Amino acid sequence: MGHKGLDKIIALQKNPANIRNLCILAHVDHGKTTLADCLVASNGIISSRLAGKLRYLDSREDEQLRGITMKSSAISLHYAFGEKEYLLNLIDSPGHVDFSSEVSTAVRLCDGAIVIVDAVEGVCPQTQAVLRQAWLENIRPVLVLNKMDRLISELKLTSLEAFTHLQKILEQVNAVTGALFTSKVLEERAEKEEQKEKKEQKERDSSGSQAGESHAGETPGADQVYDWSAGLEETDDSHLYFSPDQGNVVFASAIDGWGFSIQQFARIYSQKMGIREEVLCKTLWGDFFLNAKAKKIMKGAQAKGKKPLFVQLVLDNIWTLYDAVVTRRDKEKVEKMMTSLGVKVMARDSRHSDPKVLLSAICSQWLPISQAVLSMVCEKLPSPLDISTERVERLMSVGARQFDSLPERTQELKNAFVQCSSEAEAPVIVFVSKMFAVDAKALPQNKQRPLTHEELAERREQARQRHADRMAANQQAQSSAGPAQLSSDTQSTQPAVIKIPGGEGDPIQMESLAAVKEPEVEEVAKDTFVAFARVYSGVVRRGQKVFILGPKYDPAQGLNMLPEGCMASDSVPEVPHLTCCTLDSLYLLMGRELEELDEVPSGNVLGIGGLEDFVLKSATISTSPACPPFIPLNFEATPIVRVAIEPKHPSEMPKLVRGMRLLNQADPCAEVLIQETGEHVLVTAGEVHLQRCLDDLRQ
Repeated sequence: MGHKGLDKIIALQKNPANIRNLCILAHVDHGKTTLADCLVASNGIISSRLAGKLRYLDSREDEQLRGITMKSSAISLHYAFGEKEYLLNLIDSPGHVDFSSEVSTAVRLCDGAIVIVDAVEGVCPQTQAVLRQAWLENIRPVLVLNKMDRLISELKLTSLEAFTHLQKILEQVNAVTGALFTSKVLEERAEKEEQKEKKEQKERDSSGSQAGESHAGETPGADQVYDWSAGLEETDDSHLYFSPDQGNVVFASAIDGWGFSIQQFARIYSQKMGIREEVLCKTLWGDFFLNAKAKKIMKGAQAKGKKPLFVQLVLDNIWTLYDAVVTRRDKEKVEKMMTSLGVKVMARDSRHSDPKVLLSAICSQWLPISQAVLSMVCEKLPSPLDISTERVERLMSVGARQFDSLPERTQELKNAFVQCSSEAEAPVIVFVSKMFAVDAKALPQNKQRPLTHEELAERREQARQRHADRMAANQQAQSSAGPAQLSSDTQSTQPAVIKIPGGEGDPIQMESLAAVKEPEVEEVAKDTFVAFARVYSGVVRRGQKVFILGPKYDPAQGLNMLPEGCMASDSVPEVPHLTCCTLDSLYLLMGRELEELDEVPSGNVLGIGGLEDFVLKSATISTSPACPPFIPLNFEATPIVRVAIEPKHPSEMPKLVRGMRLLNQADPCAEVLIQETGEHVLVTAGEVHLQRCLDDLRQ
């Protein structure tokens, strides 16, 4: 990554109002990594022609072979929207059920999510699972209906049929959200009723025994009918659902490079038709049609057998373009359409044998997907400053403890969370959601830095000088040595001549094995662990001393045992589940690459090096001992496939034990057990997960 791009991202990290931490969630093969490619290409990191083919965020070899994502990976992107500049910390997550634990680790670090649904397949089991995970972590989702091209090329639907089909899919997605909302309201209602009953019970118990006797025959509330719906009617849930007129839905085909929201077409048609943009935004989706005679938008398109506005003004145009470019390959019509759209295409694209190349060249200029998705993200998803108090209290209430029962100093930290402050006095609060292995050679400090022109010239001069000195020394040695000595030397160091049978010409001369130096064996580069984390408060600096809080750490006990105003250092008294450590290095996560940073302000996602000896899978890091550990991650899939593992050669047992220890740390879902019989057992989420774990162990 160039210095200019890195400096820009470091500058943007300091403004949390313009930061968006988001992950991409979907069922397997619904197009997450393809969409991520399109967004990465918008920053010039990869070519837009390779978007969808390269799968840039799938950095593992087995991910590329299988064509599915197995590990969630992050990348930081820059996007200018209006007059503001935004920093987007994007996390691509797996969709396969075996790797749903990776989704949990990604969701915890984000404030928003892009949920992708295949326009043909609709809502699938994993779509429901990721919507539930987003709901449990209290993060706001936006929707992308992907693979719209399949409705044209595979299902051969007309634009009107496609509109009906899309409405059904949108209803399915909203039904899942509605079910989650209903269950939450009913749970809260049940809790309130339970508390009310307990309170009444206490009051009854405290009253005299005589009063108790007089009421003994009565059953309280026996004649009351329990009304479950009351809680639902009182609560407003309109903001939870996906609706194109709210601006939280994008229709797209990531593989062809196009995507749009209703607002984009409203902007285009408000200029052409002279209708206000706000009116078009409300009427483009739904049962509205355009009355050409009265020049008015009217309701009841279905009843009157008219084309809805969305079909007439949006879908018909896309269907016509696909028909002209892909189906009929009508050059004249394509040129007319390109002229009316104001699109210019390179000659090699228009002459290409594959019509999809021309199609994506036109669409990526007319309706660029990155623009539609990123502008929706900037508008609709919250910044780290918008974190809700409800979410903060949930994160801090570990186990059965309520937030109100935590020590006063711990409760005060809630303000640090909500303010997302980067002031010097703000306590540092960081959550590590997982540890991931990185080849030591890939770390920025171990990479070879490209040489400047001056350094190249200097090295060239040094090499010339060494060569000249060597030549001079050789000539001097030859002139000083006598002829007799030379002949005796040649006899003693005469190379052994080995004749290769069937070889032509002179025999090959090979130096005797004694004279050949064995090549120096390079030490095998070990994998190092980098923590995948997010800063919730304060500024994290390289070399900073911090407390690592284990999942069972109790802040009340820690505050009692530690002196007032105690800071993280080596001389801290021993407290259960609390250790001190130094943050060795901080990294900016850029997909396959890491960039070194000196400090990271609050609200950002980062990588932290040097925690492998202190953190097993996830942990909370803070400079304040009053900070409680965060609640554990919500894992959708529990590990169920148990396999006993042993090395091929018994002598390699220590290697296997070390490998399994590393695997246990690197995989949030894998479990490693040692049975009473001495067997090493690996427990994984499924067959694909098991295969990946075994591949990791072999390598």
